[in-house]
Amino acid sequence: MTRDFRFGFGLRHTDSRSAVQDAARRAEDLGYDVLLVPDHLGAPAPFPVLATAAMATNTLHVGTFVFNACFYKPALLARDVAAMHDLTEGRFETGLGAGYVQAEFDAAELPFPSAGKRVEYLAHVTTYLRTHLPQVPVMIAGAGDKLLTVTAQHAQIIGLIGGGPHTDDHDPLAERISFVRNAAGARFDELELNLAITAVPTDGSGMPNLSITRRFLPELSDAELLKTPGALSGSTTDMADRIRALRDRYGVSYFTVQQQHSEAFAEVIAELR
Repeated sequence: MTRDFRFGFGLRHTDSRSAVQDAARRAEDLGYDVLLVPDHLGAPAPFPVLATAAMATNTLHVGTFVFNACFYKPALLARDVAAMHDLTEGRFETGLGAGYVQAEFDAAELPFPSAGKRVEYLAHVTTYLRTHLPQVPVMIAGAGDKLLTVTAQHAQIIGLIGGGPHTDDHDPLAERISFVRNAAGARFDELELNLAITAVPTDGSGMPNLSITRRFLPELSDAELLKTPGALSGSTTDMADRIRALRDRYGVSYFTVQQQHSEAFAEVIAELR
């Protein structure tokens, strides 16, 4: 069964109540389904920002992309998630990750475990939330085998990392989805697949700024970056066709963009609905 599209909006401007609420209202008006914020030391705390956004909107969901699970004790995180779920009348979605920036662990005076231990703790937190708050959707984002196994077995939404470019010989996105399918077994059809769009044309040229995409794949040329799943180019119709193809070929139905791409991508949303 083909899932309906959902579209998320990564909020950047969080320095005042008016900036957050104006952006949230604009996202809702443009047709976005979810407003998302990250969880990093040095950035505003997610819960106050999301509560501020939710107060200004009626249908827009709010969530994290993503909580660093290793920063939290499960029961304390669950208490705050439950409050957000209740105060937003069911519009809160929990996004979780294993954490990866050692400097942030150091600043928080927390040990920085190995990657495997961080994923094990993510599984512990996820299991606690799913057991005590089954009504709150959980997304886990990542790419490694161990993390995707946890995701496939416990989460409801999978944040996929598109990886390298699609070539005649290699399709990294298809490989990761195949891995998830095998790990999830019978529950695969229940999962919602998410993909972060990192490059969108915004000036009418049809060519995107690839700086965000390059941040994660610095070794690739511009031509190679344009062949990665998260990079869009061409006209609004070209981009809409690309999004449809990603859903038809891979089953990805939930797409997120950054705030600087939101106005241009809203035209794509309008064409898809």
